[in-house]
Amino acid sequence: MSETTADVTRRQIETFADRVRTIRQSLHQVVVGQDEVIDQLLICALTGSHALVVGVPGLAKTLMVKALAAAFDWKFARIQFTPDLMPADITGYELLGRSQGDDGPQMVFRPGPVFANLVLADEINRAAPKTQSALLESMAEKHVTVGGKTYPLEEPFLVAATQNPIEQEGTYPLPEAQLDRFMMEIRIGYPTPEQEQEIVMKTTSAPAVMPKAALTKEEFLQLRDLVFAVPVAENVAAFAVRICTSSRPDSPLAPQYVQDYVAWGAGPRGSQNLVMAAKARALLLGRTAPIQDDIRAVAPAVLRHRVVVNHRAVGDAVSAADIVGRLLVG
Repeated sequence: MSETTADVTRRQIETFADRVRTIRQSLHQVVVGQDEVIDQLLICALTGSHALVVGVPGLAKTLMVKALAAAFDWKFARIQFTPDLMPADITGYELLGRSQGDDGPQMVFRPGPVFANLVLADEINRAAPKTQSALLESMAEKHVTVGGKTYPLEEPFLVAATQNPIEQEGTYPLPEAQLDRFMMEIRIGYPTPEQEQEIVMKTTSAPAVMPKAALTKEEFLQLRDLVFAVPVAENVAAFAVRICTSSRPDSPLAPQYVQDYVAWGAGPRGSQNLVMAAKARALLLGRTAPIQDDIRAVAPAVLRHRVVVNHRAVGDAVSAADIVGRLLVG
């Protein structure tokens, strides 16, 4: 007896939920609390998207990203961004070496740390724009060009960049073109007193041990393909587009406060990422398709780094997050 499409879909959803539950358990072996942050990182991972993680020092940003790579059995690389970091320190470089035959010396490519599945760009805004742009090609095209040759990056490839919101001396703000490449700006807050006590008890008795791999790369790619295959209703897609269109001050749909306070609104990639993130969230919650509430839930993280406020907003203490919040209310 043949199975119906609904039966197959239900089984896929159950398998997806079981695997994600295993990943969450693996991450919580080393990370205390931060459920929303972990879910946002999973949404970025399951859609093959990049994440910008913002938080003060000591909130386990590096540990969380490293644990995610371990849970997925990915090759992990950490790049500490500093003012003297050069593009070749990220992409790799060519040097004169010997060939295996009798052809004599020739230029040999030495891959940089960007050749990994999950790259942690630690304090990315501390590097000069020239170095930041070296990462942009990898994020956008998933390949590296050195010496006129193009080298593809292995799938999956994700960048998780961190920023410290407090210390701004000696930093270079990320250009809008690079900010737009990140699906989400994930903000990490302080733990509760109970969670902080648990952190202290865990970290002062033994060193942290990375979780064992919960999925193979092939199994992860199957989950990612399932997210891509999730259908989206036209009214949900139209809702995502309407939010992004309303954030542009020159749009007829823009409310007065957007015209007063916004210099640049979210572009089409904002609408795309809203829908993709909503699809992943729907699967995480065990549903077969996203609804408008999924768009509302992911919109703050997806849009707050894509809306650029003007000088009047700065003077009136109106942030991009405030604008996005008002757009969601209506």
